[in-house]
Amino acid sequence: MQLVVATRSQHKMKEIREILADVPELVLLDLDDAGVDYSPEEEDLEPYETFEENAHSKALYFRRKTGLPTVADDSGLEVDALNGAPGVRTKRFAPGEDLEGEARDQANNAHLLFKLEGQPPEARGARYVCVAALVRGLDAEDTFRGEAPGIVLEEPRGGRGFGYDPIILDESSGKSFAELSSDEKNARSHRGRAFRALGEALKKMK
Repeated sequence: MQLVVATRSQHKMKEIREILADVPELVLLDLDDAGVDYSPEEEDLEPYETFEENAHSKALYFRRKTGLPTVADDSGLEVDALNGAPGVRTKRFAPGEDLEGEARDQANNAHLLFKLEGQPPEARGARYVCVAALVRGLDAEDTFRGEAPGIVLEEPRGGRGFGYDPIILDESSGKSFAELSSDEKNARSHRGRAFRALGEALKKMK
C-alpha cells in the first residue's frame, strides 16, 4: 500500500517513518516522492480553528493532487496559562513572517519563554497535540488524535528534536523532549500516539 504523507518537513517525515515501520507492506511517500512540486497555495491550507479541520484540509488537498491515499497532520502546543495558545498557531507563534526553519523555532521558543516569564512550574502546564487525518477516497476520512502532557521549562535543554522540544519537559522521564532518544520520543510524543493509532487502523484495512 502506498501512502502519501503530506509534509515537507524531513524531521517530521523521519519520525513518521519510524513510528509506522511495523506496518507490513506500507510504502510511505513524502511530497517529493509523490512528485508534488511546492505551490504557494500550501501556505493557506490551515485557516481553521481546530487541528482536525486543518489536518483534513491538507490531506484532502494532497489526495486530489496525487490520486493516492494521503495522511496529513496538524499539531501544536497548548499552554494552560495562555488559555490554550498557541494551539493551531503554534508554527507562527512569534512575530516575524519571514522566519523559517531553525530561526523560526528559536523565535517561537523565545517568545513562549517571554510570555511565561516569572511563572512558577505549577503554572507552566502544557500539552502537545497531534491530529492525523487519513483520506483514502475523496469521501472517506479517518482521524487519529494523540496528546503528550508536559511543562514549559525556563530555558532550553537538549540538542535533539525540533520545534518546541528543547523547552518542553516530559515529566515521566524528567527530560525535555529534545533530550529524549528517537525511540523514547516516539513512545511518548503526541505524534507517536496519533500515528501508532493510524498504524493499527492501516493494519486492519489490509
